[in-house]
Amino acid sequence: MSNENTRKVDGNDANSVERLFRIKENGSSIRTELLAGLTTFMTMAYIIALNPNLLTGFAVGTPLWNGVFLATCIASGLGTMCMAFLANKPFVMAPGMGLNSFFATVVANIVVLNGYEGDGAYTDAFQAALCIILVEGIVFLILSFLNVREKIVDAIPLGVRLGIGPAIGLMLMNIGFGSNAGVYDDNGNAYYTMKDFFGAMMPKMLRDSMEGEATGNDAYNKLVLTAATMVIGVFVIALLAKRGVKAAVLLGMLDAAVLYWAGEAIFLKVNPFESLKTASFVPPFKDMVKTTLFKFDFKGFFDIGIFTALTLIITFCMIDMFDTIGTLVGTASRAGMVDSEGKMPKMKEALVSDAVGTVAGACSGTSTVTTFVESASGVEAGGRTGLTAFTAGFMFLLCIFIAPIAAIIPAPATSSALIYVGIIMLQGLKKINFDDMDQVVPVFIMLLAMPISGSIGHGIGLAMISYTVLKLFVGETKDVSFLTLFISVLFLVKFFVII
Repeated sequence: MSNENTRKVDGNDANSVERLFRIKENGSSIRTELLAGLTTFMTMAYIIALNPNLLTGFAVGTPLWNGVFLATCIASGLGTMCMAFLANKPFVMAPGMGLNSFFATVVANIVVLNGYEGDGAYTDAFQAALCIILVEGIVFLILSFLNVREKIVDAIPLGVRLGIGPAIGLMLMNIGFGSNAGVYDDNGNAYYTMKDFFGAMMPKMLRDSMEGEATGNDAYNKLVLTAATMVIGVFVIALLAKRGVKAAVLLGMLDAAVLYWAGEAIFLKVNPFESLKTASFVPPFKDMVKTTLFKFDFKGFFDIGIFTALTLIITFCMIDMFDTIGTLVGTASRAGMVDSEGKMPKMKEALVSDAVGTVAGACSGTSTVTTFVESASGVEAGGRTGLTAFTAGFMFLLCIFIAPIAAIIPAPATSSALIYVGIIMLQGLKKINFDDMDQVVPVFIMLLAMPISGSIGHGIGLAMISYTVLKLFVGETKDVSFLTLFISVLFLVKFFVII
């Protein structure tokens, strides 16, 4: 094929992509969208290994762990692809943090309630608990097609909607400084950058508190390297962004990763790529078929009792619904994808995509798949269309074969991106009317609740309750719709009665 014909084909491909995702119409470019998708993927690649660890009790290498690992990649990829093609939004999905830990707790309780015994007890309970996720996903599909979930979004007061983005920003910063990059001593005690490193009275006290004669000093040195990498990474991203570099977040993460790898080799005497020597790139499909693929044990699930079963389904639905709504509204606000009333076009399609991801997760074998708050990193990198989501979704599917490579991305490097994006999202506070207590009180409660509880849904719930109470007690009942009141009451029941 001649160079002229090659250019013609390439041009047609580019035009096809442009028409499919309307990239120029959304003020972006193919290059920016691809980099944004890669940025989002890198900030959330940790879920590939962490999700099966949490869901199986760190039973690495077992058939169940292998099955959940593949389910994580497949469900994340399929759900995100739906977001790309149905909604044309730059949001990426994966099994939700918090919900996966809750799911693991439910599995452990089912083992006890149903009296499962033997080596396969946890797997049996896991298959029973997957029924919750399947029912939840189907319920969400129905509610999304009937526009019920969209009406729930509309029931969230404008002031609360405006505060979701900044609250998510604080949550991202909390994740970046905390749970995303923990360092452990010999006894498994966790130490974090903000709470322990920057919070220590004196470095010697912190070093001495890290137990273990053999690795106590190594753990402290690793914490120092983690803190230095995160801080330097944030400043690199900020400086690049200040100079107008569109790929600032991705480049900053890469710089931080190289710095961390060099620090491991020079100061910790560790080969950062040691795990690749023994890594297997062959997907364990047989284990997935044996343990998680369409493995629904409805009898085992309802053996725990009808009331308990329904309570669990309702709880998962509530947490996932408001986690997803919060992420979509907050991230879309930051990207300028909402109108003057705080509404996002194609919200229905985005919610349908989220429900499809949850059903795909249940069928393949993982807990609730939801829109990830780390999508904000891709939005900050310039992602505005479904091509960003497509890129990240493709990377998740590719990880079925190259997961060991994704696993070497150091957590401190991704923390740099999360912290920077969190700072940027705080700019949304300027939209809040600080003279209006009906906005200020709910928003500031939400600002505290999200990072402390670790739940977007719970933060929104507390804000909704606060707004409703303020309005009702001053007699401004016309500002509280029936659905707003109903949601507030539902959260009160959830907090004080159900769980």
